[in-house]
Amino acid sequence: MHARRPIRSFVLRAGRVTPAQERALSELWPSFGVDFEGRELDLDALFARRAPRCLEIGFGAGEVIGALAKAHPERDYLGIEVHRAGVGRLLLRAHEDALTNLRIVRHDAVEVLAGGIADESFDSILVFFPDPWHKKRHHKRRLIDAPFMSMLAAKLRPEGVLHLATDWREYAEQMLRIGNACERLRSLSAERSYVERPSFRAPTRFERRGERLGHTVWDLAYGKSP
Repeated sequence: MHARRPIRSFVLRAGRVTPAQERALSELWPSFGVDFEGRELDLDALFARRAPRCLEIGFGAGEVIGALAKAHPERDYLGIEVHRAGVGRLLLRAHEDALTNLRIVRHDAVEVLAGGIADESFDSILVFFPDPWHKKRHHKRRLIDAPFMSMLAAKLRPEGVLHLATDWREYAEQMLRIGNACERLRSLSAERSYVERPSFRAPTRFERRGERLGHTVWDLAYGKSP
């Protein structure tokens, strides 16, 4: 069992939840939602099959995981997010697209991975634009640290791939140091540096806003070491 961090990497802000999102949280949750109760999730039972699986942590409004689930019905997708508005938005999309290969957990991802996900459960894991907590005194809140990176590696199946992205340079450098130092992972960059933006990563509203502000995006990719 991996140790749980006492400091959370997020703050639940009172963001605006639309009436449609509220209805989705109430009416659509039984179809797509997964209540985490501290026990290991049976993913085969949740999806009623065993197939290639992808996990996205902190999916925001669900642009990436929603598009992937629609484009690849042969794969299963699990999304973890804590914010109600984003969960509600993805629930609406899942219903509109009649997705049968998407499930959502609204809980702290660190706790879910530590207590609810068996090792070697996913073929790919996505962590795009986690909160950079840019003030130095808040760096301890950053999601990506050495223990969490090691835990992500443990949840990958053999030959699985971990994708990360951020538009905060100092956080990108931290991710790179941690990823390159993780014995369970190998960089998919020949220079053990950043990689090209993966074609499947649809631009998010957050990313487009950053681009308007002149932000650069850094992508990283790691394969699971033998």
